[in-house]
Amino acid sequence: MGLLDGKRALIVGVASNRSIAWGIAKAMHREGAELAFTYQNEKLRDRVEKFASELGSEITVPCDVGSDEQIQGVFEHIDDYWDSLDILVHSVAYAPRELLEGEYLESLTREGFLTAHEISSYSFSALGDAARPMMKGRNGAMLTLTYIGAVRAMPNYNVMGVAKASLEANVRYMAASLGPENIRVNAISAGPIRTLAASGISGLRDFLNQVEKSAPLRRNVTIDEVGNAAAFLCSDYASAITGEITYVDCGYNAIGMT
Repeated sequence: MGLLDGKRALIVGVASNRSIAWGIAKAMHREGAELAFTYQNEKLRDRVEKFASELGSEITVPCDVGSDEQIQGVFEHIDDYWDSLDILVHSVAYAPRELLEGEYLESLTREGFLTAHEISSYSFSALGDAARPMMKGRNGAMLTLTYIGAVRAMPNYNVMGVAKASLEANVRYMAASLGPENIRVNAISAGPIRTLAASGISGLRDFLNQVEKSAPLRRNVTIDEVGNAAAFLCSDYASAITGEITYVDCGYNAIGMT
């Protein structure tokens, strides 16, 4: 018996088989969940359909999280397959690449600041609100992904760190809003991983090397390890955990100086 037997999960944000969202999807499939996936645009459709098929799913739906109509359309589409939803996984973040290098204020623009917050933080709220009707009467769980740059200044992370701080506050406010409906909301703060999204941050190799030298476990985390933590947090075994930011980073967050 798996941790998620009988659960139905929507995974938003799979872009490659090296992404954290893919690690989460694999873990949830292993633990017995039925899965549905979104893809951002037609360019990614075939790739995501292939990933879905590998995990026994035929449910894929377009979702540009910058569009309220597409967000609502996701759940109208899923409703054709499922009469309920148990888990929502949000693995979406974006800031213009030119804002993710150099000194924070020198690279910052009003438009880039707004874009980073809309895509990386607001989209979780919008998806969560749209998912509520399908989660009614369930032991629901919503999960998003953040990074330590939300609470500590990191080189080149810049506006994305500010957007992730917004996302972490979002988790707490969503948890308070949805708790009376028995829907839990949490985040995983994963260590740096060489993913497609992370490659847009200048100096990623330095981040990885620093964690490997400094973290108590003297290594970097993997997408599978993040996936295992996600499966637990979205299972009924975590039924009293909500509004939390859980670090899955080989202990790096606990270190002040090495």
